[in-house]
Amino acid sequence: MNNEIIPLGEVINSPSPHFSGKFNNIFHQNNYDHYRSAINDTLDLVGKFLHRNDKPFSGIEAKKMKTMVQHIDLNRKLSSYEELLSEVDDIYVKHATAFHLPQYVAHLNCPIVIPALAGEILVSAINSSQDTYDQSAGGTFMERKLIDWTAEKLGYNPDESDGVFTAGGSQSNLMGLVMMRDCFSQKKLNHNIKLDGLPSEAGRFRIFISDKAHFSNQKNASIMGLGEKSIVKVPTDKRFRMDITLLKKYMKREILMGNIPIGIIATAGTTDFGNIDPLEDIANIAEQHNIWMHVDAAYGCALLLSDKYRHLLNGIERADSVTIDYHKSFFQPISSSAFIVKNKRELRILKHHADYLNPEEMDEEEIPAQINKSIIQSTRRFDALKLWFTLRMMGQEQLAEYTDRVIDLTKDIAEMITEDPQFELLSDTDLSVLVFRYMRSDIKDLNALNQFIKMKLFYSGEILVASTKVDGNLYLKFTFLNPITTTEDVHQILNKIKSHGEDFSTDK
Repeated sequence: MNNEIIPLGEVINSPSPHFSGKFNNIFHQNNYDHYRSAINDTLDLVGKFLHRNDKPFSGIEAKKMKTMVQHIDLNRKLSSYEELLSEVDDIYVKHATAFHLPQYVAHLNCPIVIPALAGEILVSAINSSQDTYDQSAGGTFMERKLIDWTAEKLGYNPDESDGVFTAGGSQSNLMGLVMMRDCFSQKKLNHNIKLDGLPSEAGRFRIFISDKAHFSNQKNASIMGLGEKSIVKVPTDKRFRMDITLLKKYMKREILMGNIPIGIIATAGTTDFGNIDPLEDIANIAEQHNIWMHVDAAYGCALLLSDKYRHLLNGIERADSVTIDYHKSFFQPISSSAFIVKNKRELRILKHHADYLNPEEMDEEEIPAQINKSIIQSTRRFDALKLWFTLRMMGQEQLAEYTDRVIDLTKDIAEMITEDPQFELLSDTDLSVLVFRYMRSDIKDLNALNQFIKMKLFYSGEILVASTKVDGNLYLKFTFLNPITTTEDVHQILNKIKSHGEDFSTDK
């Protein structure tokens, strides 16, 4: 046998009969030229997406879009990447929402940074799985390093805390609820839910959130067998933050009714208003009742890097667990999120041993397994690599500068809206969401007026804004996450809103 080592370049460029024909699509060193050609062709389509878009949406109606996709015959193989990319361009790329444009001010979709996109290439190509060390190796410790880094930013002791990357904020919130429920059951009821199922008292468990908290809390409570009835919505104050006086009142009421408070979920950046619940006050109440405090900081986590606005998160270091969404506020591609716990020993609740992955006799220090910290994901992408690329190439200071610019812009726009008699600003914001509506003195149905404006903007594709309802009234909503957006950009958006508002007629 010839054991001569062949240089990598020769291996890549030399044809092999074993990888011709039916095997030429397998990612392999002998098919590198094929891979590079496919990637380059796809990059050309990315370039088209960037350069031909001057508005965030094509305006195509869902009915037409559905018909276009349904007409595709998936049983017919295409002849080339050129044909494939043309098809995908027609039914996806031409109509994909362009989050990077300043005219997109609708939802919590951030523009993404180039280092993270470079990392995405490696994530997809190498395709590591983060569940066990033998499927990831260095990726295991890189993820752990980023978890420790995030924990330190939260104010946790990185030696005592821990966590794991997740698919998104809703999953992280689910993990927070599971930890809350199971830790309470073990410590207060001496009952192991993992082994024995829900205790008889579970029907009386109560979890307190603000009435502006994320909807995932109700869905998660349902999944966990507690039912939506376990979620107690506490009204908010004038700034749409959890009202502490009412939180105390509601907790007392539930206790008098025979129910059992097991935790409080605070929101650091509500979806509708971008405001942060009073974390210090909530932490005091959680400590007083000796119950779990979880903070949903999926949106507000960007403040962790900001010297200017970090104080808005004071008290988060007292929480038992925190949800982080890097793909909202750290300018990362979807998905890139994390769940962090203050006391890593609590994560033992989630551990389950499987002989083919993490057998009980395995030495965790010698062969670490991230699957011990994950709740519903076994196979899991190395999404942490994108954040690694970002921090190493940009540094946290530049990310913080982006966040500061967005918040500063929002303050300027809030002032602009307040000073304009044709608009009504409902509330200020801690972060970068503005809820407002267009006003016309001759129109009584302001809901119909503002819905008309929103849909006119949407189907023209020129500007995408969101909307929400507060006390039955419909409002328009700006969500700013793009540091490139300027006050002039938003001034033009407001003028377009006025223009459509002037076109509204009760006869339509």
